[in-house]
Amino acid sequence: MDKNKAMKEFKKYEQMRMEMYEFLESFIPKDKNGALDFSKAKDIPAKEIYDQWFKLDYQARKIRGIAINCLGLKDE
Repeated sequence: MDKNKAMKEFKKYEQMRMEMYEFLESFIPKDKNGALDFSKAKDIPAKEIYDQWFKLDYQARKIRGIAINCLGLKDE
């Protein structure tokens, strides 16, 4: 895989990661110090959180394969 395609996949992962945080933060407000305040968290719909996590995990596994191939490592 060429560098541009690999970078596109890395950027896609970073975007998905940020979307995951935004999704979680829409259910878990932050306190005045910017820390997540779980005592005020709303119920998170299990299917939606799983769908978000699965997409993020899939992208991470793609990147893992890219890194292994680019570095010439054996998949362990």
